[in-house]
Parts: sequence; structure tokens; C-alpha cells
Amino acid sequence: MQARVLDLRGGELRIELPDAPPARRRMLQAWVDEVAAGIPATFGRWPLERAWVRIVEIDSRDRSPVPWGQTQRGGASPGVLLYVREDAGLAELRGDWTATHEFAHLFHPYLGREGRWLAEGLASYYQNVVRARAGMMAPREAWRELDAGFRRGERDTRAGPLASAARGETMRVYWAGAAFWLEADLALRRHGQDLEGVLAAHAACCLATAPARDPGGFVAALDRIAGTSLLAPLYRRHAAARAFPALAGSYATLGLRREGDALVFEAAGGEARAAIMGGDAAR
Repeated sequence: MQARVLDLRGGELRIELPDAPPARRRMLQAWVDEVAAGIPATFGRWPLERAWVRIVEIDSRDRSPVPWGQTQRGGASPGVLLYVREDAGLAELRGDWTATHEFAHLFHPYLGREGRWLAEGLASYYQNVVRARAGMMAPREAWRELDAGFRRGERDTRAGPLASAARGETMRVYWAGAAFWLEADLALRRHGQDLEGVLAAHAACCLATAPARDPGGFVAALDRIAGTSLLAPLYRRHAAARAFPALAGSYATLGLRREGDALVFEAAGGEARAAIMGGDAAR
């Protein structure tokens, strides 16, 4: 295992690479550098003063280039463990969302089982936003991926509050959570702010000392930073919801509309879409 430290705005990332041929290590390094750079490009900063990512290559029948990733907390600093298929090429890795998803998790404290939907929703939302902002996917592709996730979450929803969703409702947990963060982002933007700015401010002042297993406290802290009372009631409503979140209001703001299995992009919401995903509003 070889290591290199990448300096990013707001902190540093220690990248641990497998013992592989030099060309392979350079390719893996270039991939991680690009994904990591997308975080401060979106949020304005890296979330932590120190973090690490460890790449472990595996022989896997799973055709995903990154079959598994997880955030690890505790110890001297939080980090991300990524299992990469040993024959995955750069184009495959650049098209994968796992590394971005795991890096986005570094913007929140450990939220426990009751806050799992908040944590996974935040990472699922930003796995699309960050990659679009970084130019790793087209903005319209990012919106389609987000909408496809919402559809999976809708199909996976059973009875019972979101905060106590059953283990068999994984897609509901991830994508109902993402729907919450999309609604929160739009609410903040109506008040002249944005979600990534509030999360970045929280990372700068409070993340290192934020209590674990306190999802309501995390959301309340974001409200205090934003100077609003928008997010706490939104959090309580979503946590108690027994149905998948209604998307009509958010989609109307964004100029998005479903026609069968297709997502239609209307001109009226172009600026709102571009404010979130970046790029040309017409794309």
C-alpha cells in the first residue's frame, strides 16, 4: 500500500493505493484526484481538516467498477474505503458514483439508524450534483439519474415512518432522503442561500464536534447557520412520513415533468436547474 497526500481547500486527503504496476497506480490516482476535486468545486471546501481514502482492488464478478464503498469513522480521522474491481478502466471508474457518494458522507456526523435516511439521502443527492458540477456527467443526465432514484424509492416504499424504515426498504431510505435534501436545497435558495454553502459553513465551524446519533440536532444546527427555521419542520415531516415524498412542488420549481418513463425539461425551470447542477440551463 502506497500513500500520497492531496491538499484540498479546507483540508487534506491521504490517498492509499494498492501495490500495483506504476501505470495502474497512476490511473487510480488520477481518478481519485478528479473525484475528490469535485467536492471543493461544489461546496467551496473539503469537509474535514484530515481524511483518508483507501483503494482495495478485488477480483469480483460484480460488473460495477466499484462494487462496494463505505465511510469509516473513529480513530484519528474519518475515511473512505473503496473496493475497486481490479480490471476496471478509467472510463468505467469516472462513470461510477460510489466514490463521490462516500466523500459526500464526510459532510455529516454519524447519524445513527434513525438518521440513516438523512445520511444516505445527502450522499445520494450529491453523488449526482457533484459529478454534474465537476463535468463528470451532463446536467440533464444528473437530473435523470436523480429521478430514476426517486422512482426506485417510490416502488420500495411500504407502510411506516421513514425514520424507522425496514431493512428491506433500502431504496426508500436512500431516495426519500435525497428528496428531502432536494426540497431543503430549494427552500434555502428561495431565501438567498444554498445547501452546499450551509453544509460547508457547518463543516468549518461545527462538524468536528457535532454529536453522533442526533439527526434532529444536525438539522437544527444547519438552520442556525442559515439563520432560518426552514429545515427542522421539513425534517420532522419527512421523518414521520409513511409515503414517499411528493415531488410535484420541487419538480414545478425546476421545470421537470414526467411523461411515462421520460423526464421532460421545460424552459421555465432552466435557471433553477442550472443553479443546482451547473452547466448550461438548456442542456
